Amino acid sequence: MPATAMKNNTVVRDYFILPCCLLLLNLCNTIVTYKAGVIHDAILRTACIIAMVLFGSSVVAFAVSPAISSLVGWTHHATRRKAGKAGELLFLGILGLLVFWLYYRVSTFGPASILPSDWRNARR
Repeated sequence: MPATAMKNNTVVRDYFILPCCLLLLNLCNTIVTYKAGVIHDAILRTACIIAMVLFGSSVVAFAVSPAISSLVGWTHHATRRKAGKAGELLFLGILGLLVFWLYYRVSTFGPASILPSDWRNARR
């Protein structure tokens, strides 16, 4: 792989993919905090939140971010021969719109709005 292509992949990863993954991790933290609201013992609730956030950040760091980076690399490689960088740009645009839409839903309607109905906390 030429040095410029490797540098472009690093720039895309560092300035777009990793921040999107961190935003998704923040959404997961919001959901964890929301779901932990059903635990009435404050010490147990805090311990559960810490454990779930540590697990979630490990999953993002070691699985989600590299998977998205690989998908972008594959998309870029596959479309380079056919349409240049259009496939990569389309994928990155969809990823950005998805993150924006999820944040919009959570900030406007709350964490329950992006969860399946069976996962929502019961109203008190």
